[in-house]
Amino acid sequence: MNNGRLKPPVPMIIIFSLFLFIACGPRHVVIEKRMPPPEKQEVKKERPVPETKIEKRESKEVQFGVASWYGGEFHGRPTSSGEVYDMYQLTCAHNTFPLGTVLMVTNLENGRSLELKVNDRGPFVKERILDVSYAAAQMLGMWEKGTALVKVEVISPGVEPVQRFTLQVGSFADETNAQKLAEQLRKSFENVYVTIVETLTQKYHRVRVGQFETRESALPIAEKLSQMGFKVLVTSR
Repeated sequence: MNNGRLKPPVPMIIIFSLFLFIACGPRHVVIEKRMPPPEKQEVKKERPVPETKIEKRESKEVQFGVASWYGGEFHGRPTSSGEVYDMYQLTCAHNTFPLGTVLMVTNLENGRSLELKVNDRGPFVKERILDVSYAAAQMLGMWEKGTALVKVEVISPGVEPVQRFTLQVGSFADETNAQKLAEQLRKSFENVYVTIVETLTQKYHRVRVGQFETRESALPIAEKLSQMGFKVLVTSR
C-alpha cells in the first residue's frame, strides 16, 4: 500500500551509494615534485699559454781564447774584405775564418753574447784569437779592460771570395789628376778605371788596370807599364 511516498528507482539508489562511497573514501593526493633545473656551472676558460718560439742556432765550430778590440786609429781604413772599417758596426777580425763568417761571441767573464761578422784579418798579437770592433767591445762589456776570455762559435759560414789581382798605377788626392792618367792609359790598355777610398780625413783616387786571375798573369802588363815609366803595384785589394 502506497502511503503517498514515492520510492526512488533502484538505479538512482545505486548511483547515489557509489557517489557517497567515493566521497567518504580515503583520498590519494599525487604531488609532482619538480626538481629545479641544474645550475649552469661556470666553465673557466684557461688562458692560452703563449707558444715559445725557439730560434735555433747551430754551431759549426767552437774556439776558446782571448779577444781584444780595435777602434779609432783604424776607423775609416779599408779592411781585408775591402769594406771600410767602421768601429761603430758589429764586426770583428779573425785570422782563419772566411771573410763574411758570422760568429756568436760570448764573454765568458760576464756571460754576454753577440753576433759579429768577420770582415778583417787579425789579431796579430800572440795568444789572441779575435779582435772585435769598438761597438762590440762596449756591448760585450770588455771595453775598459781591453781583453776578455771568450767562446767563439761559427753560426753562418762565409764564402771566401775568389782572389783577383789588379795593377795600381797611381793614387791621387786630386780626382782630376787621376782621371787624366786613366785617359792616358786607356790609349794602350783595356779595363782602366778609377776607384775611390775614403778615410776619416781624405779621399784617394786610385788608377787601376785590369783584373787578373793570378799574380803571374798580371806580371807581363805590369812589366810593360814599368817600361813606360810608371810605378806599378800588384795588389789583390
